[in-house]
Amino acid sequence: MKRFRFPLKPVAVLRSHQEVRAREAFAAAVHQYVQAEEDLSRTRVRMAALEAALFSERKATFRASEAALLFADYRRECDAEVQTERRVIALREEMQKRREEYIEAHRKLEIVERLETKARAVHRHECDREEQAEFDDFAGRRRLNSLTSAQ
Repeated sequence: MKRFRFPLKPVAVLRSHQEVRAREAFAAAVHQYVQAEEDLSRTRVRMAALEAALFSERKATFRASEAALLFADYRRECDAEVQTERRVIALREEMQKRREEYIEAHRKLEIVERLETKARAVHRHECDREEQAEFDDFAGRRRLNSLTSAQ
C-alpha cells in the first residue's frame, strides 16, 4: 500500500499561517474597539457629572468665575467625547475589515482542507481496491494450487 501524499500540503500550511495571522489581527482589532468603547463610556460618565455640577450651580448662588471654569471643563469633555466617538467609529470599521479578512482566510483554509479530505478518501478507496485485488489473486492461486494437488 502506497503512502498518502497530498500535493497541496504547502498551500495548506501557507493558508493555515495566513488564517492564524488574520485571527490575531481580528482579535487585536476587537480589543482596541472594546477599549475605545470603554473610553467613551468613561467620557460620558465624566460629562454627566459635569452636567450635574453645572445645573446644581444654577440653584445656588451664581459665581461667574467658577461657572466659566466648569463650562470650559464641560466643553473640553464634549470635544473629547466627539473625538472618542470618531475613534470608536474608525475602530469599528477596522474591526469589521479584520473580521472579513479572517473569514476569507478561514474559508480559503477550509477549501484546501476539504480537498485534502477528498484526496484521502480517493487514496483510501484505491488502496482498498488494490488490497482486494491482491486478496482475489491470492485466493485464485490457492484455488489453483488445491486443484492441481488434488489431481
